[in-house]
Amino acid sequence: MKKIFFFITLMLCALTITMQAQTKEITLEKIWKSGTFYPSSVPGFATMPNGDYYTVKNGFAIMKYSFETGKEVGTIMNMSDLSTASGGKLSLDKMSQYRFDKSETKILFASDMESIYRRSTCAYYYVYDLKNGKVHFISPDQKVSFASFSADGNRVAYVRDYNIFYYDLLTEKEVQVTFDGRENAILNGFADWVHEEELDMSKCFWWSPDGNKMVYLRFDESRVKEFSMTMWGQLYPETFVYKYPKAGEDNSIVTIHLYDVAQNSSREITLDDDTDCYYPRICWLSNSTEFIVLKLNRLQNQLDFFRYNTLTHKTDIVFTDKNDAWLDVTHNYYFLEDNKSVILTSERDGFNHIYKVEFNGTITQLTKGEFEVQDIASVDMKKQRIYYLSNEANVLNKDLYVIDFKGGKKKMLSDGTGWNEPTFTTNSHFYLNNYSNANTPSVYAVYDNTGKKLYTLEDNERYRNVMKDYGFVDRELFSFTTDAGVQLNGWMLKPANFDATKKYPVLMYCYGGPGSQEVFNAYTRVLDYAWYQMLAQKGYMVVCVDGRGTAGRGDAFKKVIYKQMGKYEAIDQIATAHYLQSLPYVDKDRIGIWGWSFGGYLSSLSMFTGDGTFKMAMSVAPVTNWRYYDNIYTERFLQKPQDNPSGYDDNSPCTHAAEMNGKYLLVHGTGDDNVHFQNSMDLVTKLNVAEKQYEQFFYPNKNHFIYGGNTRYQLYTKLTNFLLENL
Repeated sequence: MKKIFFFITLMLCALTITMQAQTKEITLEKIWKSGTFYPSSVPGFATMPNGDYYTVKNGFAIMKYSFETGKEVGTIMNMSDLSTASGGKLSLDKMSQYRFDKSETKILFASDMESIYRRSTCAYYYVYDLKNGKVHFISPDQKVSFASFSADGNRVAYVRDYNIFYYDLLTEKEVQVTFDGRENAILNGFADWVHEEELDMSKCFWWSPDGNKMVYLRFDESRVKEFSMTMWGQLYPETFVYKYPKAGEDNSIVTIHLYDVAQNSSREITLDDDTDCYYPRICWLSNSTEFIVLKLNRLQNQLDFFRYNTLTHKTDIVFTDKNDAWLDVTHNYYFLEDNKSVILTSERDGFNHIYKVEFNGTITQLTKGEFEVQDIASVDMKKQRIYYLSNEANVLNKDLYVIDFKGGKKKMLSDGTGWNEPTFTTNSHFYLNNYSNANTPSVYAVYDNTGKKLYTLEDNERYRNVMKDYGFVDRELFSFTTDAGVQLNGWMLKPANFDATKKYPVLMYCYGGPGSQEVFNAYTRVLDYAWYQMLAQKGYMVVCVDGRGTAGRGDAFKKVIYKQMGKYEAIDQIATAHYLQSLPYVDKDRIGIWGWSFGGYLSSLSMFTGDGTFKMAMSVAPVTNWRYYDNIYTERFLQKPQDNPSGYDDNSPCTHAAEMNGKYLLVHGTGDDNVHFQNSMDLVTKLNVAEKQYEQFFYPNKNHFIYGGNTRYQLYTKLTNFLLENL
């Protein structure tokens, strides 16, 4: 009997060793150089404007497919069409983006696209007419931004040198709309830096539905203070200068203008008391004679919906939303075809829900309960249905629902097992859904609007096999209650071949910015996740917990941080470390924390105020003093520094630099236009004064994302080595 037992034990050991030998090693080279851990997607996919078809562009053709069957139904155009029409000047494989006009008879192509800031780009644009095979060269000698068809498809508007132009496809002539555009001074139709970054706006002109008018914003940056960055690499380094309003400082003066195509003239539109506010959205009504201007006050806790009539030139307020803390401006504003009502989301009852607002003052709440509507995916105007995403079934999930305009006939269309990101057709008949969960990479499948699955376009079987080959361990979702009685949600990776009788070091990852979410039942941040799996192979646990201030749990949980941003976020990260220290398999003396951007701020603050809880911290591109950050973001949560100085200073890592206790790595790009390098320089000064020892590493000319060439590989080598040496 003993011999049999010994033989079985020996075989099990041999099997374990064999399995370990078969598991491939995850390396930084494979993560950041070879592309081993990139999952597949559906490249070149685009829905068509008028209905039930989608297109896929490859290097040789644009093919048309049926949403209902998934079968190819024709070729829109092939490479030779564009080449022949352009006299050999253009090649389809070099067109980076394309979109149809509403009639689907013209295609607007972009090539040689380059980024300006986070959302703005410039490119060369071309229109290909499918009816006559003609190519129109839009501003052929200079790149332009935001090229857009008018509703009738006869004109293409764009911004060049901060002025608005349009190209008339019928007359083949360019028309200049504005004339005073100038860099760092006057921007027409082009959002300034802070509006683009914090209000999700870059293109700031909007065609009327009939194509006869255009409303646009003009940004006068003259009074906004400049920020300069040295760009290294030349004998005499250059200086990049741009307008950046820090907390409490002056903004651009923004004015609204209405352009009439027939008269070739503009008029300024004035709303009452508009000297210090924001206009984050402008939406035309379907009648083409009225549009809605969303006006947000400087403190961002009141949002007024102004209606402007282009015939009478009268304005009135049709709806006002308010909040005791702050309001989040979204893109969930669906103005109905009756020209007197809108479907929108609001947090007015403490959770984000859908409302139907009529301009006569009637407000109907369509969803209700202690859950959050995360987004409106589509609105079917004809059948009066709203397709939306919410976490009603599980706070960590995103599920697709449908409800009617009266708040009835609600139905879940997804299966309640993970995270769904649907892209609907314009008529809401079909959608392409990107589904994942904590341990399943994206599956792309097409559904009809009843939630019936029709076919799968990509199931990422290849990537799932990669996960298996490299021994990926499951991400475990968990929750715990802090000593303060707050329940927090998290995820953790345990080391490969986890043994509960052993003790393991832990690396905590945090972001924690207001309204963000890092803990959910989805497969996200795939390359960082591969890095975490590499650390698990090396015997580390990796943990992430969303503290107070994050999304998905209502206003009370999210907005407790108001006027004291950083305080509760750091308390909750420290509480997470204390919880982990209570687990029998955690080495309580070997807990580290890291983060990027707001996460860099939070990892620094948590370590500095954690009284030795964290053995080490790594901070990438951190804010270290909110006085240095832009005013729209910072004032939303802290008000102006003139009115709330303690909110800025009490929770600054610079304030607590002398309390640093542990190993600390600080990383920043010197060309960061978002979180300025100034933040790290001032923190370094404070650490030096406090006689603290730390490591710092800076990337010349790199922006907030620190990428390009082998930069990410080099960065993660630095992070990995620091972690292995100090945790």
